[in-house]
Order: sequence, then structure tokens, then C-alpha cells
Amino acid sequence: MSTTTAGHLIVAQLERAGVKRVYGVPGESYLDVLDGLHDSSIETVVTRQEGGAGFMALTEGRLTELPGVAMVTRGPGAANAFIAIHTAYQDATPLVLFVGLIPVADRGRESFQEFDINAWFGSTAKKVLTLDDAASAARVVDDAIFTALSGRPGPVVVGLPEDVLVHAIEAATVEPRPVSRPAPAVPALEELEARLATAAKPLIVVGGEGWTQESGDALANWAAGHGIPILSDFRAYDAVPHSSDAYAGFLGYGRSDANAARLDAADLILFIGCVRSDVLSDGYTLGLSPETIVANADADLLGHFGRLDQQILADVSAFSLALAATQPQLESAAGWFSGARADQLKFSTAHPDGGAGVDLGVVMEILKQEMDDDAIVTFGAGNHALWPARYLPHNSANSLAAPRNGAMGMGIPAAVAASLAYPGRQVISVAGDGCFMMNGQEMATAMAYGAPFIALVVDNGIFATIREHQENHYPGRPSGTHMTNPDFAALARSYGGYGERVETADGFAAAFRRAVESGLPAVLHLPQDPTTRSPKSN
Repeated sequence: MSTTTAGHLIVAQLERAGVKRVYGVPGESYLDVLDGLHDSSIETVVTRQEGGAGFMALTEGRLTELPGVAMVTRGPGAANAFIAIHTAYQDATPLVLFVGLIPVADRGRESFQEFDINAWFGSTAKKVLTLDDAASAARVVDDAIFTALSGRPGPVVVGLPEDVLVHAIEAATVEPRPVSRPAPAVPALEELEARLATAAKPLIVVGGEGWTQESGDALANWAAGHGIPILSDFRAYDAVPHSSDAYAGFLGYGRSDANAARLDAADLILFIGCVRSDVLSDGYTLGLSPETIVANADADLLGHFGRLDQQILADVSAFSLALAATQPQLESAAGWFSGARADQLKFSTAHPDGGAGVDLGVVMEILKQEMDDDAIVTFGAGNHALWPARYLPHNSANSLAAPRNGAMGMGIPAAVAASLAYPGRQVISVAGDGCFMMNGQEMATAMAYGAPFIALVVDNGIFATIREHQENHYPGRPSGTHMTNPDFAALARSYGGYGERVETADGFAAAFRRAVESGLPAVLHLPQDPTTRSPKSN
């Protein structure tokens, strides 16, 4: 056992856990960790703002098997990163945030950049840890990773007092604790089969983390073979392949009226990896009465509302593979399955939206033809997200990174992280003008680390979601929702990336190809009619 410091031991434990990169903004409060990263196999991705670092780490946790890792400094740095912690908590995404802290002796004296890490993060993180014992550094890191991944995934915040990090210690890394991926018990599957056998209108709703190509394909094939439609939770659209006859679309904001009615008409709902939550159920109003089975790894079923007839504690992939091996005898109502698929095919076929500027309905149909089959799609929050959510297909696992809690500003940092995590895959980000401006500075990070993506920046000059609410509740009185925007294409070029303004949908295909051929982080600036609020109904 050799002598080291707590800061260096933290890095060594992250290496042992298999962490490939950390995202952060440097700070004097955790210099010894930065020094440990100097000679590490872990890539240090220096971002331009802590919110961007947090969203990049969250994306890595969403798209890979390990938690994303972010590092920020005390006080202001921690405040900027808070948005990613809230997103990871509500989205149930594994994330570990390391926060440099003031020296131990300075606590409680209103010292420079002091804050109470437990008071700040205690209500929106799975666990908050503070490294007060330097010799425990490896154990604390392992605890953070284990907690972030176990049960219902989520964020863990680790405070690093500046003076503790430099303590010389004789300590070594620890063996990472294995995370349980429980398979469903045989009696539980037998009970589920019996329930399915009595249902005429069964429905599966999928969501959460941990889906693989194998488990998504297996569940979709099984459901198609047994005549059970599958809906996805809000922004969990990549859980099962959209090419499957079983896939019938999504729930939550932007969902079809047909799926809202379908959720209410079902006589049995099987939730896999998710629960009957606020957004999924239209504010706790839909799908409350059917027989309900929930299968996921969260014993507490955080966020579940309403009826519960059977709970199956299991990992989503393990459960889906086990369910796919069963052969229940089902007698679905006539048209229940085929009608769901027909509604989805109609709903996901775009039509022109009309209006001035670029018609996003037309653009989405072009993009379907131009994008790679395994492309990763990212977006933040706002009306612009309604188009990719409704029209862009997902047939590959880990192909969507978008905030389920509705946080703006995630799309561009998510695109950077997706490109770094999957360098061989195409990454497409659909960004609103307001959403892009919240973290568009991470174009600089993309250039620095060779992370190409193509961002479609939808520019309508307003915070359209809020303006729409104003028009409904305060007609004729717009307030606080106007924006003055830059030339987004020129902004991209100023970073060294590719930028092009596209005036109409007719020019989109050629512009997209030029962006792809550039091999650079790219922005296609799409001016949109500000009166177009959502995709045109079919």
C-alpha cells in the first residue's frame, strides 16, 4: 500500500470503476483531484459552464452503463450545476457530482463561497456525502457510484473539502460493489400471466433507464406476438424499437388523443421501468382505474399514483427478457392491437404546418430519410421538442437524451456528450432558440474535443410554450416572452464549426448533407413562423 492523497485516490477509484471521462469546470477547491486527473486514463472534458457539465454527465449516465461524472467548485459552481441534479433526480438517471468545498476549519464562518451542501442538495439527490476522512476517499466514491446505479437510479452529490483532499494517506482503491440487476421471481411471472389471461385490452407502458437493444427487441417481439400495444413514457421513446408492430407511440406532453383514450380504455396496464406519474397520466387524470402491475427495480415506487395490484421488483432488461420467454394465453379485444398501431403510424407521419419560414413538418419527413438508422437525438424543453418527439423514429437503444423534468438548455451539452460517448454514431440535436442560448456556449467544448453533431436551431423569436399559455389565459397580453436572437449560423462559424441559415424547407435536405459532410459541430438556423405552436393535426 503506497502513500497518496485523497484527491489522487478519488481518481484511482473512478478509474477502477471504469469511468472513461469526467465533465467539469475547474476550481481551486479541488486542485488535487485535477492533479490526479493529469496522468489518468480518464479524459477530463473542460466545459464552459457548470450547467453544461452537469447535463453532459447526465447524458452519459442516460446513454451508458455507468453514472455520468461531473466536477465543479463550491458555491457558484455548485449552484450552476444544480439544474442537472434536479433533472437527474426527476428523470431517474445515474449521475455523480463532485463539489469542491471550503476547508473544514472554515465551516460556519460565512467564508468565501461557503454553502450548506446538505441543505442545497438534500431534497433532490439520492444521497449527499462529504469526504471528511481522507482515508475513506475510495469507499466514498464507490458508495456514490453504487447508490447512483442501484434501485431507482439517480444523482449522488459528493462534497470534497479542499484541505482533506491533500491529506497524505496510506490507502488503496476498493473493489467496486456489484449492482444488483434482479430478475423477476417465477411466482410473480406466473401471477402476471394469470392476470393477462383475463384481460381483453392489455397495455404495456415502458420507461426509465437500463434498456438494451436485446431487451427492447425481445419485449417488442413478444408484445407483437401476443397482441399487446406498447406505449412509452414521456421522453423514454428509445426503450423499444418504433419499427415494431407493437409500438403505438408515447404518453405525456405532445401525446396523441388516441393514446390518451387508449390509456383510459385499457383494462390492464403493465408498467415496465416507469410508474403512473404526473406527466404520463395528464396530471393524474388518465388510466387510473385499470388493473395495474408495475415492474421495476424501485421498491418504493417513487412517483406512482393510484391503483396497484401487483409489484414486481426487477431490472427492466431482466424482466423484459424473462417475460419474453413466457407464453400466456391471451384473448385481446378485436382491433385493440391493430388499431393502436394504425393510430401511431398516422400520428407519426408529418404534414406541412404552413406559415412563413421553415416548415418543421416537412423538415421532419426529410430528416427521417436523411438521418442514420442508429442516430442519437437530443433536445431540451419547449415547443420545438414536439416535432422530434412525434416524428423521429428510434430503433436503436440509447438513442435519445432529453430532460423528462422539462429543463431547458440540455440539448446542446447532451449532443456533445453523446458524440463523445458514441464517436461512431450520428448525433442530431433539435433546439429552440431559447433552449440553445442557455447552453449554446458548449459549442466551444464540442470543438475542443472533436465532438461533431448537427443542431437544428428553430428560431421563432419567442418563448413559445409560455406564449401559448399566455394566449390561452391572458389573450392579447403577451408579456416577458419575446427574444432578440443572434445569427445562429454565424455564431456556429465563430466557434470554428459549420453554420448555415436555411430559409425554407425546400433547402433543408441539401443543407443537412453539407453539415454532415463538414464533419464539424454544425448549426442549421431554421427561422420558423412564430404563430406555429405545434405540429399540424392529421
